[in-house]
Amino acid sequence: MITNAPTSYASMLKSGILWSLIAALLLIVASCVMPPPDNGDGQPPDNQPVAGAPLASYQTDHFVGPSACAACHSDLTDEGGHDVSIDKAWRATPMANAAKDPYFQAAVEAEVAAEPALAAVIEDTCSKCHSPAAHTQAVADGMTAAYLGDGFYNEANDLHTVAMDGVTCTVCHQITSAFQDDPESSFSGGYVIDTSTTAPDRIIYGPFPDPVQPELMRGAVGYTPTYGTHISDAGLCATCHTLYTPTVDAGGNVVGQFPEQTPFLEWQQSNFGDGVGNDDRTCQSCHMPLADGAVAISKLPNNLTPREMFYQHVFRGGNRFMLKMLRNNIEALGLSASTENFDDAIAITADFLQNNTAEVAVSDAHVEGSTLDFDVTITNLCGHKFPASFPSRRAWLHVTVTNSGGATVFESGAWDADGKITGDDEDVDISTFEVHHDEITSEDQVQVYQSVMGNTDGNVTHTLLRGHVYLKDNRILPVGFDKASATEDTAVNGAAATDDDFVGGSDTVTYEIDLGGANGPFTISVELVYQSVSYPFAHDLAEQTGTFIDQFNTMFDEADKTPVQIGSVETTVQ
Repeated sequence: MITNAPTSYASMLKSGILWSLIAALLLIVASCVMPPPDNGDGQPPDNQPVAGAPLASYQTDHFVGPSACAACHSDLTDEGGHDVSIDKAWRATPMANAAKDPYFQAAVEAEVAAEPALAAVIEDTCSKCHSPAAHTQAVADGMTAAYLGDGFYNEANDLHTVAMDGVTCTVCHQITSAFQDDPESSFSGGYVIDTSTTAPDRIIYGPFPDPVQPELMRGAVGYTPTYGTHISDAGLCATCHTLYTPTVDAGGNVVGQFPEQTPFLEWQQSNFGDGVGNDDRTCQSCHMPLADGAVAISKLPNNLTPREMFYQHVFRGGNRFMLKMLRNNIEALGLSASTENFDDAIAITADFLQNNTAEVAVSDAHVEGSTLDFDVTITNLCGHKFPASFPSRRAWLHVTVTNSGGATVFESGAWDADGKITGDDEDVDISTFEVHHDEITSEDQVQVYQSVMGNTDGNVTHTLLRGHVYLKDNRILPVGFDKASATEDTAVNGAAATDDDFVGGSDTVTYEIDLGGANGPFTISVELVYQSVSYPFAHDLAEQTGTFIDQFNTMFDEADKTPVQIGSVETTVQ
């Protein structure tokens, strides 16, 4: 006989035991995923969808797996009838797959191989944001946070499952408001999670006041839901998406730090984040679109009051290429997202890129003698530079001019099946780069918007730890950004710094085309296209070897490297 057991529904509810039993039952159901059909060798038939693995289930002193969260926060529908389940949206995002991203895995291995004496620094720095739950738990336990060798990527490691869960629910929702008091200290994975508390008194923050029936979460997962306005603050995202990495010279000495990505700092200098006027938008308002009307954010209990202003956990961004690579390698990488989940995420990403990042327009097109002149203007719709973040990303202008018979008389910015840009100096020789152009007059010139890292010797590098300066940064500025007063870490570098047409919010490129006696009318076609993993970065890895490097190289070789079309325009001139 069990003594002191609750003898009524009310006492069970108060103690949390009832909620624990209900959540446990739902957890079992949520974790049961029907396996896909196979060919007899454990592999799905060609063109058959893959279900993906169950959501991770684990419990440490400070974190629980997403399967526990999904027990209540799945099967959610907004007033428009759309499925806005948190786990379904999250599964296929780069956040969920931050530790399983094959490009990230290869980059970690390559960086460690380049600077083996700094392996501990590299792996600790990377794991702060790509495996934050495992990193935080390891530090709390007095252990080393590492990936390679006996580290997190080793299945025998006690925190392997936790680490592979990427940026998981109980990380972001446990981050305290400390970043608001000292933003700079919070950068580069400097978020604060209170590891002094124990279940059920661990605090988990949400954006809604007056949490309903907190006994549910206290009893089921050991967290006390708490209203936290900071969860909607852009500074929360900045704790990982403002990243400084060590700068290492040719002798292997750490000589400073390098602003690897600074979208938050760029946002602060834009109209979106300067706190003035009506243009203010946060990271969350762009990357976590609002649901269509109110949402009952838990499927238990049924009478939970629907909440207004529910931000969907799709974390839409710009890495469609990697989402496709993940979708095509679900089983090899052990992913929980299904083919359908990834297809949804890919469609959301494509829509976001094509409608929320940049626009392109042609103006002042005219023929003078045998010369065709026109201007191409790119307008940035983002609250930060475009392309954003990691230096492997680039966008460029593909411009063609055809004559009255449809023959091409000019083309700049074409690409091949390997993702190489025709006419781009860097794709011919990755030790150099294509300069910024204010004016283009020949086919071997192409306008490429990118950041190019230079090492301490002033040479181009694709090794992150050798990054010391930006030899070129002509990524299109957000509206309101003043390049003359920009901070050193967000400055424009290279020829764009003195280009009067390269201003906050836009860039204009003038084309002067020698028609060579061709007959009009002439059709001008312009498209702005984008890559998240550029050929030079991929080529740099292709010349190296290692377990994860080889895996990425194989997956990259098999991938469709067609860039994403951001925008296009066509016009005809006599």
